[in-house]
Amino acid sequence: MSNFWAYLKTRQFRNTVLLVIATVITIVLIAFFSLSSYTRHGQGIPVPALKGLNVDKAMERLKEQGFNYKIDSVYVPDQAPGTIVEQDPDAGTNVKENRTIYLTMVTQLAPNVSLPDLITEQSIYREAVATLSNYGLKVGDTSYRSDIARDRVLEVRFGGLVIKPGTKIPKGSKLDLVLGNGAGASEVDIPELVNLDLDAAKFAIKGAGLTIGTITYQGSISDSANVVVVSQSPMRADSASKTSIGTRINLTVGQGKANDVPTN
Repeated sequence: MSNFWAYLKTRQFRNTVLLVIATVITIVLIAFFSLSSYTRHGQGIPVPALKGLNVDKAMERLKEQGFNYKIDSVYVPDQAPGTIVEQDPDAGTNVKENRTIYLTMVTQLAPNVSLPDLITEQSIYREAVATLSNYGLKVGDTSYRSDIARDRVLEVRFGGLVIKPGTKIPKGSKLDLVLGNGAGASEVDIPELVNLDLDAAKFAIKGAGLTIGTITYQGSISDSANVVVVSQSPMRADSASKTSIGTRINLTVGQGKANDVPTN
């Protein structure tokens, strides 16, 4: 044991240790610089900026610089078909020659989507805009039509034609909406009041959204409980079956008993 400790204190042992350490460091340095040289560490070709270019121009540029490429497509509204919208790796990244660059371009044709049901759901304008946006569709012009509900969607039109829910249309299309104006119908049917008793005629006039006008009594009236309509103005006819809401209906009444029922 004493000989071993004595050997550790000799110059020969120290030289051996130093030789081992130097050998290890040399091997590590050789491996490091060899690997760096093999992989061309810190060297490479910068990836060109391709976003916004037409796909043909982008492919030409990649070929000139020795890159391979793969292309995927996606539909993007308001972007010209064939435009590059994404690239991987990003522009300026140093990569090896023959590296594959992944491109995403705007598809040439928009995919079709089904028109959602805005009518049955009784969607109002703001709800319709949000729903159509979720389907990749847009709202174009709006017009109004008589309806009791304000801004309720009554019709959906595409290219001037009314389309039904489920119709296939290109994604990104603009749709025109016909909305309710909240005022209800602007015209109503003229009720037929002749031969109705006066109370029934008044009820029918009010129920139609019209106004009771002048009541003219014809002949002698001996029993006010038995008074019927003998004429009205305006009258319902083939040429004029409707009138505006609130129109005054003038009545001429005479003695008699009702032999008809109200019709609207």
